[in-house]
Amino acid sequence: MSEVQAMSSTHPAGGPPSAAVRVEAVSKRYGDRLAVDGVSLEISQGEFFGLLGPNGAGKSTLVEIMEGLRRADTGSVALFGRSPWPRDTGLLPRIGVQTQSSAFFVRQTAHEHLRTVAALYGARPGSVDATLEAVGLTAQRKVRVENLSGGQRQRLAIASALVHGPELIFLDEPTAALDPQARRALWEVLRGLKAAGRTIVYTTHHLDEAEALCDRIAILVDGRIAVTDSPHRLVAAAQAPSRLLLPLGRLDRALAAGIDGVERVSEQGGSLVLETHAPGQVLSAVDRLVGLDGVQTRTPSLEDVYLDLTSSPTAAPDAANAAGSPAAETTTEP
Repeated sequence: MSEVQAMSSTHPAGGPPSAAVRVEAVSKRYGDRLAVDGVSLEISQGEFFGLLGPNGAGKSTLVEIMEGLRRADTGSVALFGRSPWPRDTGLLPRIGVQTQSSAFFVRQTAHEHLRTVAALYGARPGSVDATLEAVGLTAQRKVRVENLSGGQRQRLAIASALVHGPELIFLDEPTAALDPQARRALWEVLRGLKAAGRTIVYTTHHLDEAEALCDRIAILVDGRIAVTDSPHRLVAAAQAPSRLLLPLGRLDRALAAGIDGVERVSEQGGSLVLETHAPGQVLSAVDRLVGLDGVQTRTPSLEDVYLDLTSSPTAAPDAANAAGSPAAETTTEP
């Protein structure tokens, strides 16, 4: 195991994981706007927790309050049982933070920058090279930060949050500037960190990565938590239809609409789309009519849940109850 992954477990022997983060009735107002509205949640040690929501939903403000970078108007936050506000220097070595606008020593090389950050935390010298390798920046170790591309700077910001081996890691849209290959490579780094027992609090607009990585997610709508649960249970509770995609011209639209089990027919991106809650039955009918060559199936995803909640905020409490997690509350099992 690499240095960037190695750590000792903080779970009580033989017992359930204790809370790494506890947020209780936190609110934050900017003038007339209530950015965070009575949010409560608990994140267990070793959990990969995703925080989702549209722009302006309050994600960054809530995360900054958790990190101790911003003070809540009301409510309380505890990291490992200790308040991050006022600034608790004893907590700093235990947490790693990557923000959307990270600061760099731009005249230093990538290696020098990370070595400086590591020295501030008293991290072991070997952690610098190990962390650069983990985020895919070994080849850029001698390149000045000011000459790195946007995606490379993003990876260096993530490395700066990881280099001292923190137990609790806050990552705010870490894959925003990464190409698909670098994005998937980071996924593997994050999976390794979770396997090593780290706790990760993760904000993202990429619903596929939240579904692939997170044990649980919370979706914020207008400063409040609309729902909290595992991605799998949220998708199952939503009961969104499956979609069958056929090449246009393969099947007449009126004939498709008449298939037993088809609820809606539309045209999207050069495909005839059949929505159904009985995909097996509809596939059998399509096979009898025109065969299955070129037919694609899209099962319900986290994106369906997210779009339903964020486009219809008034429906959020019903969706939360359907998933077994009332608004502004949380289920604690990962």
